[in-house]
Amino acid sequence: MRDPDKMLMRQGWSPEFLAAANIETVQTEYEVLHLMRQCANHFSFSHFLVTRFPANAQQRFAERLMVSNWPADLVRKYDAMNLFHISRLALDTGATKLPVQGDSSLLAPADWENTQAGEAIALAESHGLSTSTAFLLHSTTSDPYLMVFSGIRTPLSHPELTELHFAALQLFECLEKTFTAATAGREKLSSREVECLRWAAAGKSSDEIAVILGISVYTVSSYFKSVTRKLKAVNRMQAIAIAMRLRLI
Repeated sequence: MRDPDKMLMRQGWSPEFLAAANIETVQTEYEVLHLMRQCANHFSFSHFLVTRFPANAQQRFAERLMVSNWPADLVRKYDAMNLFHISRLALDTGATKLPVQGDSSLLAPADWENTQAGEAIALAESHGLSTSTAFLLHSTTSDPYLMVFSGIRTPLSHPELTELHFAALQLFECLEKTFTAATAGREKLSSREVECLRWAAAGKSSDEIAVILGISVYTVSSYFKSVTRKLKAVNRMQAIAIAMRLRLI
């Protein structure tokens, strides 16, 4: 007996919202954002995000976000908890190649004795993140990313999960293409600018970076102004996020 899921994969089948769009022509993150919003609506989810996988506590949650429709207040509050790297979401997806489904506790620490567990669950539920479906995806250079869809709905059935998983792969393929396009359009960073970004991503202040690199604080600030302009960022945090996204640091 033929496996219908495998047959769909071989036939290049796509959900209706992807079939209607010419995904080969997608070039910008805005276009990917639009497709992800359609995907979320198709499966009755209200929230979605794509983020670099959290390997440690050094990079903040907000700095890892690539594409997201999370409200700024939700991002800020969850970022302040510094729980992403020890959350069930990160640990569960990191332990399997299969999709992970769960309730609001996915955003909480895997260690239930952590005093912030209840706070994280309450935050998720207050923003309508009662259930989530997550996928661990890898770029062509083997960098790990997470794609997460959340909302108020029952867990996905097997056919729905299969459909969403394949859609996630196609969406991530589109997103990765925008990395290359964006890299080509950016001015090249100098070695000193890259060094400043790397130390800033590690949590160092301008004063500390100046000591480490043996230069003045004024010079460090000048490098960051230049980096922000070249990466078309609005501030240092966004410049770090863009540099990570483009694999410059």
